[in-house]
Amino acid sequence: MKREKQKAKKPLVDWIEAFLWAACMVLLANQYLVQAYRIPSGSMIDTLNIGDHVFVNKMVYGPELLPGFLKLPSPVQPSRNDIIIFESPDYVSRGTVFDIMQRVIYMLTLSLVDIDRDDTGQQRVHFLIKRAIGQAGDRFMIENGEMKIRFAGEVRWVTEREYNESMGWNHNISRLINQGQYPAISAVGKVQGWSNVGFPVSQSLISDASAASYYDSFAVGAARNETIRKAVPHDKRYSVFHARDRLGWYVPEGRVFALGDNRDSSNDGRSFGPVRTSKVLGRGLVIFWPFNRWGNII
Repeated sequence: MKREKQKAKKPLVDWIEAFLWAACMVLLANQYLVQAYRIPSGSMIDTLNIGDHVFVNKMVYGPELLPGFLKLPSPVQPSRNDIIIFESPDYVSRGTVFDIMQRVIYMLTLSLVDIDRDDTGQQRVHFLIKRAIGQAGDRFMIENGEMKIRFAGEVRWVTEREYNESMGWNHNISRLINQGQYPAISAVGKVQGWSNVGFPVSQSLISDASAASYYDSFAVGAARNETIRKAVPHDKRYSVFHARDRLGWYVPEGRVFALGDNRDSSNDGRSFGPVRTSKVLGRGLVIFWPFNRWGNII
């Protein structure tokens, strides 16, 4: 009888051992080779849609030795036009133990289960996936919602679309706002600026602002800052804000400038600036789910 009980237990022990080995293999592969992620927002439409499950190459830029720790060096750095995944600069960690546990569960379930939730039960955004459009030495500015680039060592500005066309890059830069909307959008910023300093706003300006059917926060902010700067030139803060709006962003050494392809619905480098390459965890490989979306990420 005792021998029969031991035989009954053996298959269970074997099953547990096989499961643990399989889990270890999944963790090792996810940590150092390829990891699955789920796209939580529409910031990369049309390249990546909400709910797409993707595999990311973790080896290419050097994997982390442990989740969240000690990124291994790599001779390969993020290149212009790469689809990269990185830690959100806005993410606030709940502690080392929780971060490791969250990543382990996320890896083991191939991105199906994420325990990192806020008080309302919504998923917190720990990682972002965007397109790298700028490298060290580049400068960027926005003109009526369109990005312009001045490459390191160059004096001429070129539009992002012109550059992409010259390189043969065919990804779509999605926009909701057309160029004809920007006079009205600028008027919205001016109305805000005059209101902020307590000056009366003309009816003609209010009428111009009412024609805005979409809201570009960067264009509105630039017009507001310029209006306040003119109204209160002694307040140096707005001179600094205006200079930032006019000169754009500079990409320092060891950083990359990343934007979402869906430009009017993306939290990206325009908000938090260039990202440290040490925080870039991998490069997008393929969409693996849903099946009708299967394909390389370009």
